[in-house]
Amino acid sequence: MSQRSKIEICANSVESAVKAQEGGAYRVELCAGIPEGGTTPSFGEIRMARQLLQQTKLHVIIRPRGGDFLYSQLEQEIMLHDIKVARQLGADGVVFGCLTAEGNVDVPAMKKLMNAVGDMSVTFHRAFDMCRNPKEALEQIIELGCTRILTSGLEPNAVQGIPLLKQLVEQADGRIIIMPGCGVNPSNILQIAEETGAHEFHFSGRTSKESGMIYRNFNVSMGGTVKIEEYQRDITNPDIVKAAVAILAEKDDKEEALQKAKEARTKRKKKNDFDDDDEDDLD
Repeated sequence: MSQRSKIEICANSVESAVKAQEGGAYRVELCAGIPEGGTTPSFGEIRMARQLLQQTKLHVIIRPRGGDFLYSQLEQEIMLHDIKVARQLGADGVVFGCLTAEGNVDVPAMKKLMNAVGDMSVTFHRAFDMCRNPKEALEQIIELGCTRILTSGLEPNAVQGIPLLKQLVEQADGRIIIMPGCGVNPSNILQIAEETGAHEFHFSGRTSKESGMIYRNFNVSMGGTVKIEEYQRDITNPDIVKAAVAILAEKDDKEEALQKAKEARTKRKKKNDFDDDDEDDLD
């Protein structure tokens, strides 16, 4: 039987996580600090997300800061504590990745973190897209015991990364899940699925919601040098999630129907060959 597709939503809040569940997402990756590419969410956010997600799995990003993925010993200790908190709060998985200064997978740091995850699933996040040698890194991440890799194929978005994503899926050969992410949406998810052979996909599906603030001081920004819209909030839109889920479900249904038809033809052929052999015996 063909493998069913799964959607993971990058949720920037508990509200987005709940909207992702409403849209039929298989899993959410809960993050804070989206302008920095995602950082570890708070204790309260993890706890509330776990309480409210009944049908959708919860993964938590473990990233103490924005910027590169070269972590000091102090930062690694922080990550260990955050993994412990995520595990205690009932997260289904955690998401992290460590690199060396040379752009390789930091195997010792990863082993230290992997030893703390218990039975949680582990996704090696888009630190992978900063690796010097992705095919070598893939083998190291498999050896570490990670469940999946989130990647855009080392390109600005997953569509541009399709050639490498396809190669990674083929190299992985079922040993680890390759999950395309970055710029994925209902208009391109079918193309990415068909051209890469991937079965899991990561996107945010967010739309902007106007702030309820009546008084607004436009002279002050809480984002400092980073430009942030103070009076808008981006929240996952369940309709966008539903659209992507429906597209993949239709693809999966067609593939399953073709597989069943193929199996039926094979069964009929075997039966016909068996009947022919019986007739030969009678002769």
